[in-house]
Amino acid sequence: MRRREVAETDEVRVMQELVQRTWSPRSRLHIGDVAWERAVNGGRRGDTWCTAFWEDDGQVVAWGWAEPGHLSLVVDPEWADLAADVLGWFQEHEPDGAVSVLEAETHLVAALEKAGYRADDDAPFFTHHRIALSDLGTPVVPDGFTLRHVQPDEVLKRAAVHRAAWSDWGPSKVTDEDLAAVMSTWPYEPELDWIVEAPNGEFVATALIWHDKVHGVGLVEPVGCAPAYRRRGLAQAVNLAALHALRDAGATHAMVCPRGDDAYPKARALYQSIGFRPGARSKLYVRR
Repeated sequence: MRRREVAETDEVRVMQELVQRTWSPRSRLHIGDVAWERAVNGGRRGDTWCTAFWEDDGQVVAWGWAEPGHLSLVVDPEWADLAADVLGWFQEHEPDGAVSVLEAETHLVAALEKAGYRADDDAPFFTHHRIALSDLGTPVVPDGFTLRHVQPDEVLKRAAVHRAAWSDWGPSKVTDEDLAAVMSTWPYEPELDWIVEAPNGEFVATALIWHDKVHGVGLVEPVGCAPAYRRRGLAQAVNLAALHALRDAGATHAMVCPRGDDAYPKARALYQSIGFRPGARSKLYVRR
């Protein structure tokens, strides 16, 4: 067994390979989570973001990515004992840091509890929602608005609508360069990146889906609608259009992971109105 460390956004595909190989509905992370997070945030975090890999005979069987105060990890269930090693490595970097897992990842929950972590039941959490693509509603937009997927040369407009949609929480840090990185990160496909275009040509709502073709499951991440265009059904319509495209690409299911706590109910209500149904929730573990 060998452990090695890398910095920043190196070896994203290596991380995704383990996620895809071990993925099930009981997994917290999808290959799209890794793609989005590393493309958007990796460069800004620089040397404050460290990733470690555990390899057996050249195959990665566990990894952890640490940022100040927080760890995400994936451990092959057949190598469940390695979770203790990942947690030990993280504690060297962040003795009091927190760890996020899905409650269904029992091999990780057991390792956390054994290492002295406890679930913070008051922390915000996310609920994994799932939908079968066999019976989708029809997307409808108001007259003059257009539903279509993004073109590869539309990075600037695609970045602008993302910033507008997420402006409720202060100025978005997502730059044009970040969106260009997203659009060049596997398994991004412009055919699964849908927008609503206003009559004036402005992009006003968007839904991006990452397709895991091995499992036939797409992750919706992220979705947004510019504040000036809300309450017109655009977010629902752009989601449905992207889901239809995902089904046409051969997928059978989609998932999305909105906040599950009552502090932020709007996204959850949107997805449930489309037909997504909740499943397992994430939990944040902290040192006792």
